Amino acid sequence: MTTFTLNGTPVTVGDHAHLLDALRDELGVTSTKDGCAPSGQCGCCTVLVDGKARVACVTALDKVEGATITTLEGMEPVEVDRYASAFAAYGALQCGFCTPGIVVRAKALIDRKGASLERGDAAKHLGAHLCRCTGYVKILDAVESLARGEMCVPEPLGGIGSRGQKYESCELAVGRRPYVADLAPAGCLHGVLRLADHARADVLRIDVEAALTMVGVHAVYTAADVPGELRVGLIHKDWPVMIPEGGRTSYLGDVLAVVVAEDPVTARRAAAAVDVAYDVLAPIVDPVRAIDADDAVWGLDGNVLSRSAYTRGDFESAFDDAAHRVHEVFQTQRIEHAFVEPESTLAVPTAEGLHVYSGGQGVWDDRNDIARVLACEPERIIVELVSNGGAFGGKEDMSNQAHAALAAWLSERPVKVTLSREQSLLMHPKRHPIRLEYWAGCDADGVVTALKVRALGDSGPYASVGMKVLERAAGHACGPYAISNLDVASVAVRTNNPVCGAFRGFGANQAQFAMEGVMDRLAEQVGLSGWEMRSRNVVGPGDVWGPGQILDGGAAGARQCLDAVRPAYDEAVAAGKAVGVAVGLKNSGLGNGFVEIARAVVRFRADGKVEVRHCWTEMGQGIHTVAVQVAVEELGVDPDDVIVLVDTSRELGAGQTTGSRGTLMGAGSIAEACRAAERDGRRPDVDYEGRYVIDWTNKMDDPVEHPVIHSTFGFACQMVIVDPETGAIERVVAAHDVGRAVNPQLCEGQIEGSVHMGLGYALTEGFPADEDGRPINTTLRQLAIIRPKDMPPIDVILVEAPQPNAPYGIKGVGEIGLVPTAGAVAAALRAYDGEWRTELPMRNDANRERRSAWV
Repeated sequence: MTTFTLNGTPVTVGDHAHLLDALRDELGVTSTKDGCAPSGQCGCCTVLVDGKARVACVTALDKVEGATITTLEGMEPVEVDRYASAFAAYGALQCGFCTPGIVVRAKALIDRKGASLERGDAAKHLGAHLCRCTGYVKILDAVESLARGEMCVPEPLGGIGSRGQKYESCELAVGRRPYVADLAPAGCLHGVLRLADHARADVLRIDVEAALTMVGVHAVYTAADVPGELRVGLIHKDWPVMIPEGGRTSYLGDVLAVVVAEDPVTARRAAAAVDVAYDVLAPIVDPVRAIDADDAVWGLDGNVLSRSAYTRGDFESAFDDAAHRVHEVFQTQRIEHAFVEPESTLAVPTAEGLHVYSGGQGVWDDRNDIARVLACEPERIIVELVSNGGAFGGKEDMSNQAHAALAAWLSERPVKVTLSREQSLLMHPKRHPIRLEYWAGCDADGVVTALKVRALGDSGPYASVGMKVLERAAGHACGPYAISNLDVASVAVRTNNPVCGAFRGFGANQAQFAMEGVMDRLAEQVGLSGWEMRSRNVVGPGDVWGPGQILDGGAAGARQCLDAVRPAYDEAVAAGKAVGVAVGLKNSGLGNGFVEIARAVVRFRADGKVEVRHCWTEMGQGIHTVAVQVAVEELGVDPDDVIVLVDTSRELGAGQTTGSRGTLMGAGSIAEACRAAERDGRRPDVDYEGRYVIDWTNKMDDPVEHPVIHSTFGFACQMVIVDPETGAIERVVAAHDVGRAVNPQLCEGQIEGSVHMGLGYALTEGFPADEDGRPINTTLRQLAIIRPKDMPPIDVILVEAPQPNAPYGIKGVGEIGLVPTAGAVAAALRAYDGEWRTELPMRNDANRERRSAWV
């Protein structure tokens, strides 16, 4: 037993592994978040112990005997509101999961140093905190303002173009709005997954007896308990929710059992007691050899997941005639999303079936696959979105939703399943590592005339959306350049390495790292600057791009972004800096012939509130904020009266929140719903539905000369400045065409966060696996994510080249933010030391792909 004072009240707690468990599990404190316990590497559980900031998950209870512990719940309400207002006013949060811990750390710093707290010192101390969303720029802005004693008043939300505060930003900043793991209904049981021990092994026996005999264990469920379909998936139903006896594991994230117990500690112990007997097989882990190897995945034939290809013009002749030629092989790495909130699902039995609380990126897909697993009608399952703590594509595929639902369905009790950080790293899909071989030629003036690309991507065992990632890499292989003669092909292969799927950039950033490298090599041969080389080739309206699409007026944004960085580029070159520049494009929406239908509902309630229901996941990007702004724009309502909801009680689903399409399609459907309400006089308690449809794109292999591959493109140009003496990155200038900035502050935040992620991708991050298919990195720190003290200043330039026929002229901004970054970094480092870069990350060999796997 341990006694301490919590928020002014003496408390006594029982045995726990650390202070965080005592606070959350026994005392019900939820402002302290669990992002990595017990490793102490994310900072989300920071509290004050005798006035000093301490990370609760690495603080033993005997260290706080008699201490005074303060969390946000116990601080003076006026002070908490001041911190919340500052973070909201500066846009210093996105998903918000990390923010309460940062606020506590900021308070400790400001209490100690006051107005003398300098930005650099704050950045150093905030190194204890991981924020994957913001890039830290606006966090440091808020901390500086608070240190100066300023009273910040967030700007209220207005219509389209308003810089008003993010929806729920004040509540998120100080931990007042719960995430799934914070929900605790009466009688809730806790589920823990038992994962595979080998990446490829036949499962001979699953012995649950030892686990079942433990006190507090209610049940252990295996594949034998699944009443319906065993396999789920976004495109192919090939991913088993559990591997049965007689089945075969295909990667280390496969689930063998789910243990349900009274408390998380008991469930974890019981899961470890589940004994599994295997016949261990040699894993298929080398992508090059996997094409012709034995089947990597149990129950599936062959290891080629997909092939994508197109040609245009006559590459061979154009390449032979080129004045300058380049041939190069580039290698990108597997990357972990590192969203700070581990996956959590709560399933609660109801009279009709189940109510499931999910942080997934597509709750209608969650509902449908849960119903398949339970062999019940989808209407019996309601899945409610609980805005999540970051995703970036990594929460598209189900993780523990089916397991929580199965356990609640069979036990007839509420069940919550929350992954540990170690389980999260093993389970969810990563960014694809891709080998890209490029041949390119240009004429004497630097106009690129020929391009050939061969790309090979490791997709891991299950499909996820891997075929679409490699299709997107092929489609975007030429970058934002008009090239007449192309020969492009990509292959996605199955292996027993970690699954790969959606991740911000979705194949475009891998391909364009290579394409930008090609542009710089050709520029050097011709004798042009990097900026001039791109200026002579960048696309514009009417140009034929990639697979043959004729670009519309929205393509004017490419030139505008390039021109926007020109003054800074010329100034840096004149000052003798090492400078790199890169241009990128990224589609918004799914495209490739897919019919996309987004629906929304607006409902006027009798109490004066306005419900806005849409079909997208809020994961920090601000889609709920966009929903409010559209309602204000179209209806003139008070933003405080708008309530945003996402659940499957209405049939609104448009698939996954992916492809930078939430703002574009969400704004369109919500605006139509608002206009329907206006036409009908805004009658109360009526669901006014609106739709936004994209049904005019083509598949890459459709028999048309000029296929419309995507409805919308965003463009960006980034410039990286490197100190010529030290090689350190001094500054990033990022000009991004967003079509129309619905909320400029949110757009800036998306770009700053993307640049932070892009610099990590370029320089330090990786998630390599060994020859057994086992990830080498097992903690957040090993991922080598850039911390705040190492982030350079970022100058964001918003460019608005409206997209024809898009709602308000909108284009996507969430994904393109890191598409040009690695290319710009590589060019700047070439200017610094004269070396070409072909492999990522550029400054951390330990996080590169295992070389023997790719030859």
